[in-house]
Order: sequence, then C-alpha cells, then structure tokens
Amino acid sequence: MAELQRFIDDLCAESDSLDALVADLPDSRWADPTPAEGWTIAHQIGHLLWTDEAALLAITDPDGFTEQLTVAASNPAGFVDAGAEEHARRQPAELLEAWRSARARLAEALLAVPPGQKILWYGPPMKAASMATARLMETWAHGQDVADALSVPRTPTERLKSIAHLGVRTRDFAYAVNELAPPAEEFRVELTAPDGVSVWTWGPEDAAQKVTGPAEDFCLLVTQRANRADLALEATGADADAWLNIAQAFAGPAGGGREAGTR
Repeated sequence: MAELQRFIDDLCAESDSLDALVADLPDSRWADPTPAEGWTIAHQIGHLLWTDEAALLAITDPDGFTEQLTVAASNPAGFVDAGAEEHARRQPAELLEAWRSARARLAEALLAVPPGQKILWYGPPMKAASMATARLMETWAHGQDVADALSVPRTPTERLKSIAHLGVRTRDFAYAVNELAPPAEEFRVELTAPDGVSVWTWGPEDAAQKVTGPAEDFCLLVTQRANRADLALEATGADADAWLNIAQAFAGPAGGGREAGTR
C-alpha cells in the first residue's frame, strides 16, 4: 500500500505541475497548437480528462468499461482522437475543472483497489500501481506537448524513474505492435538521473545489448515526444539500436513519433 501511495502521489504531483502551466492561460491560448498534429492545448487536457475518466470507469464499473472496449474496437484509429475532440470543445474553465475532479476521483479509486486485483485496460489488464504509473507517463508526456506549445522549459524530476521503468518493461510490447519478434535476451539500460550523478539501471550488467543516456531523453523517446536523432542516447549492439527506433511505452497501435530537428 505504501508503494501504491507513492505512485499515486507522483501522479498527483505531475498533474499539479501541468495544471500550473494552464491554470492562468487566457482562453484564447487554449487553442494554441501543440507538437501533436491537429491537437491544441485544449485537446491535450481533454485527452487526459478522457483517459482519467476511462480509468475510473475500468475500476468502478468493469462491465461498463467492457462496453467501451467494444466501441474502441470498432474505431481503433480514431476513438482516442474523438474523445479529446469532444472535451476540447468545452470552455477552458469547465474543461480544467472537470479534469481536476476526474483525477482526484481516480486517485481515490486507485487507493481502494484490493491488492493483487487487476484493472481492465486497452492493453493488458494491470494492477493499481501499474495503472498509476501509466497515468503518470501519459500526464508527463502530454504535459510535455503543452510545455512545448508554450515554449516553457520543464525541470526533470525523480518521477521520471517510473516512466523510464515503464519504457524498459514495454520493450517487447513495442516489438509486438510493430509486428516484430522481440530479442530473447535482456538488454542493459543505464540512465543518468535528473540530479546528474545517480544512475538508474535495468537488466544484467554483462548484457551484450545496452542503452545509455540521460533519463529525460529516454522518457522522451519511449513516449515518442522527440526523435531519436535529437536525443543523447547511445546503443551498443544491433538489437538495442533497433529497439530505440520503435520504443513505445503507451498502449495502442505503433506511434508515428516526431520529426527530427523539432526539439
């Protein structure tokens, strides 16, 4: 329970950080375009509201969420965009208040999930701690789009460790959505933490395949918020090098990524 509380605290802190970026924006700025093609700042917050509400539904009404999965299956390429578009049409103050309410209710619901119980989702079912981490990842990633739209630099935090962990754990998923067979052996991942001194590691020390670089860059890569060419990540081994071209920590079909030179 203490670990789950930590993940939820991180999710709430990341949400509050993004909230601070948009809370005082004039209504007209909510229509500013973001790096996600066709999405404004309102779309970004609308998407987070939509997914937080979906997660809440999955926890509190699994049957209702199963019905939503059927709807999603009928329009796999467009149902996410449709949800963001619907919320983006709301008045900014109303949209922001709705997101605040949804994320607060989601935090409470996640804490109430019995230990070991899995929550249905668009990808594999997951436990509450994994759901909180997935929501943290999405909030950080869409927050990056908003920050880029506003030309506001963000200071990386220790919360990136959970996002990086998710990026490592979803290695085989990235291969699957690209219809590729994942390598059998584990990779070594060594990332420099935001303090510039600590190093976060995954995988065996003697692995032949290795990825190194700043944790923030790795998180930008696995959330596809930056092109690999614009990041200081290094790969040792052909398999590790290939992984960095398809890495994806979020559910859904293979993402298109961002053009080189956009950061």
